Amino acid sequence: MSLLKPKLSPEVLEALANGGAIVALESTIITHGMPYPANLETALSVEAVVRENGAVPATIAVIDGELRVGLEHDELEKLAQAKGVVKASGRDLAVAMVRGQTAGTTVSATMLLAELAGIEIFATGGVGGVHRGAEQTFDISADLTELGRTRTAVVCAGVKSILDIAKTLEYLETQRVPVIAYGTEDFPAFFTRQSGYKADHRLDTAEEIASAMHFHHQLGTGTGLLIANPIPEEAALTPDFIDGTIADAVREADERGIGRKELTPFLLARINELSKGESLKANIELVRNNARLAAKMAVAYAALKKG
Repeated sequence: MSLLKPKLSPEVLEALANGGAIVALESTIITHGMPYPANLETALSVEAVVRENGAVPATIAVIDGELRVGLEHDELEKLAQAKGVVKASGRDLAVAMVRGQTAGTTVSATMLLAELAGIEIFATGGVGGVHRGAEQTFDISADLTELGRTRTAVVCAGVKSILDIAKTLEYLETQRVPVIAYGTEDFPAFFTRQSGYKADHRLDTAEEIASAMHFHHQLGTGTGLLIANPIPEEAALTPDFIDGTIADAVREADERGIGRKELTPFLLARINELSKGESLKANIELVRNNARLAAKMAVAYAALKKG
């Protein structure tokens, strides 16, 4: 069976040809996660962090119906200011291509396109999960099922406390996805370093995580890995503050009937307003922190593959 290959930037193409270290980056943080110009500044800053740590950044998006892996500066700037951009999960990509749409790729779509391009490490902010009340709504993020079917290692700051974290971890276990916390026993909750739940495993260096990736793939499991990297302590928000802010935003979303794809962008924007910008600052720092770890993992993993 022939698989469709995305268009690669020259930088990404060269790195793949030479067995170099590459980190995939999503684009919904640009199109739906932050306002302009913070979205562009963050995208450029995250790419810079990846480069500073020895890897090549590969921001993934759909541009005018074309699957793209690796964007140039002017393309990032255009995407950051574009209007009418859709939010594409893995299931939406084919329709976006047919319609010639420009789309920000979610975690699940980015994982899929990264795997098609041959990139095995992906840095994001947080992954989706099992929503509260999922036993009635069946609202479970496609990110979790994609982790169960691609080889991508996803570096994130855990999941937001708007989700049911216990059920999210249970679902990942069902999908056979190892959850590895970096430098801690605790599974983080995005804006905070602890969620009250433990991760499956703890590893303390990027090299150890790269080795775990290597063995995981050699075992032929066919699944990804979730690498939970706590937000830096100096950027973390206090649980009482952020949990109260999130609860207010969730209540407002319920009252206004906001759900499905619109829910997360609404909550992020409303939480930023209610926190007077504190959540946005934390979001930016945790994404940069994840990109840093992912780049170090990519360098170590590329060395293992060459060895």
